[in-house]
Amino acid sequence: MPKLNVLVAGCTGYIGIQLIKLLLNHNKIKIKYLCGNSSVGKKISTYDKTLKSKKLPNIIKFNKNLLKDIDIIFTALPNGEAQDISKYLLNKNTLIDLAADFRLEKASEYLKWYKQKHKSPNLIKKSIYALPELTGKNIKKFNIISCPGCYPTSILIPLIPLVKKRLLNQDNMIIDSKSGYSGAGRGVHKKYKDKNLYESLSAYGIGFHRHNSEIDQMIKKYSKQKFTFSFTPHLSPMFRGILSTIYVDLKKGKTINNLHNQLSKFYKKSKFIIIKKQNTLISTNDVINTNNCMISVCKTKYKNKVIILSAIDNLIKGGAGQAVQNMNILYNFNVKEGLR
Repeated sequence: MPKLNVLVAGCTGYIGIQLIKLLLNHNKIKIKYLCGNSSVGKKISTYDKTLKSKKLPNIIKFNKNLLKDIDIIFTALPNGEAQDISKYLLNKNTLIDLAADFRLEKASEYLKWYKQKHKSPNLIKKSIYALPELTGKNIKKFNIISCPGCYPTSILIPLIPLVKKRLLNQDNMIIDSKSGYSGAGRGVHKKYKDKNLYESLSAYGIGFHRHNSEIDQMIKKYSKQKFTFSFTPHLSPMFRGILSTIYVDLKKGKTINNLHNQLSKFYKKSKFIIIKKQNTLISTNDVINTNNCMISVCKTKYKNKVIILSAIDNLIKGGAGQAVQNMNILYNFNVKEGLR
């Protein structure tokens, strides 16, 4: 089978650079075009010197005529721009979006949370929210693949199997997530210039972070119930990684063993999900530079309360790696291709 031609739009951000590095290690892929806006004419090595020795095209501006030579378009662009590109897709094209353009199932919800009108509302039904361990081969029915946000990835992977089995109370779930500052993009240094970024921990988006919408949408979808939760993200003085600490109340008659057994059973065949022994302390260091999600279920001093720890690399499992994993499923490649 000939290699698939790939276009990466939004190639110079942290996620875009990470995606390029993964695709360079993928035996079934050829990076044909790199596209940007302010970076047009530059080499990608301008943004990451480790790419200097790699044979990669110079950055050009996207135009729809490029799509006739392309099998897969990866978009790591500001919100709204993948919606523009989606209008030009040909039958042969697959769009894999790493931003939020097709994550929400209602255009009204997108307007509510992202404060901008959806530009391709008619294509929302032709897209799929693709968390690989949950959607699996269902993505083959779609040519617009929407990759989840980094925080929701770390949260939904441990929660969905538990809410599906109705092991948790619906009220008072508390989600506390801490991320490396790469999750805020290259502009983070300007945005948080007064926050002493490298030596302090900062809470932000309290109560109204955009990823609330994804978490709520997917928990409802898989549980068929409404859950009440509080989600607070934090920027940590580290470059990459997410650790989510999730405080849950057990349904009456359920135990920590029920939770651990369900997660172990649900992810038994998953190549990238690691369920640790109960009460194992985990850290972001355990998953950095991998496409893994590591989960630990921990007891508390209260029998009806449990703490779930979930760690991922936000740039890989929470971004570029998940996009490559979805592509591997879509084209029947080895699921670990490019992700070893």
